[in-house]
Amino acid sequence: MKLLRVGPPGAERPALLDQDGTLRDLSALVDDIDGSLLADASALDRIRAAAGAGVLPALDAAGLRVGPPLGRIGKVVCIGLNYHGHAAEIGAATPAEPVVFLKAADTVVGPDDTVLVPRGSVKTDWEVELAIVIGRTARYLETDEQALAHVAGYAVAHDVSEREWQIERGGTWDKGKNCETFNPLGPWLVTADEVPDPQALSLRLWVNGELKQDGHTSDQIFPVAEVVRYVSRFMTLYPGDIINTGTPAGVAMGQPEPKPYLRPGDVVELEVEGLGRQRQELKGA
Repeated sequence: MKLLRVGPPGAERPALLDQDGTLRDLSALVDDIDGSLLADASALDRIRAAAGAGVLPALDAAGLRVGPPLGRIGKVVCIGLNYHGHAAEIGAATPAEPVVFLKAADTVVGPDDTVLVPRGSVKTDWEVELAIVIGRTARYLETDEQALAHVAGYAVAHDVSEREWQIERGGTWDKGKNCETFNPLGPWLVTADEVPDPQALSLRLWVNGELKQDGHTSDQIFPVAEVVRYVSRFMTLYPGDIINTGTPAGVAMGQPEPKPYLRPGDVVELEVEGLGRQRQELKGA
């Protein structure tokens, strides 16, 4: 299923995109698309049954904002340097273990919402990523099979980053990763049954119509199952948590001088195969 949330910020309603591309209202069945829904197999079965029976009312998508496909997000866990090509382009050694950092849940916005270039920023960068959405509480998972069984679905994520603040201003990466609007998510949460192999997905990103990133999840250093299993050793993952799994080569930081960092007025478009497409116009904060 392709689950999503539509409407004004803070007042989104749950919806489904059916096989014909028609937007369907889920408000009569569920209150929201969130961790509690993803953990409730019977509720998901009711949605599937209603979609199959063709009884869900259609929504007029014209002019309707698409919000993040997940509400009440618990935490956003991120994996850095997780593509061989990206590590090579910035001259970083291949990590022996996943590099883990956190983004605040309030960085998450809709897939087509405005992204704000922070005041004083000169190195705002783009990163298309595959996001994992957790559907079952995960603690100390031991096998890849267990890990994948705890995945509810997948989504497109844009891990926007301010490289000067991330790398040159001391401390951890947090200062360059947690600015407002720095994690557009969606348009859809695609349930795991529709993504049989998360290591077989292409990822692309364009800036002002120019292709910048053209990668594939097969290039991940630590694949999806290993990432979920690894993270579950260090923190408990709950339904509605997200893991951003890293970005392929092609970021601004990895390009020759003068590096083409993002500026107000730029337009970024990105997609992950089968998971939909985002478009953001950048403005000054």
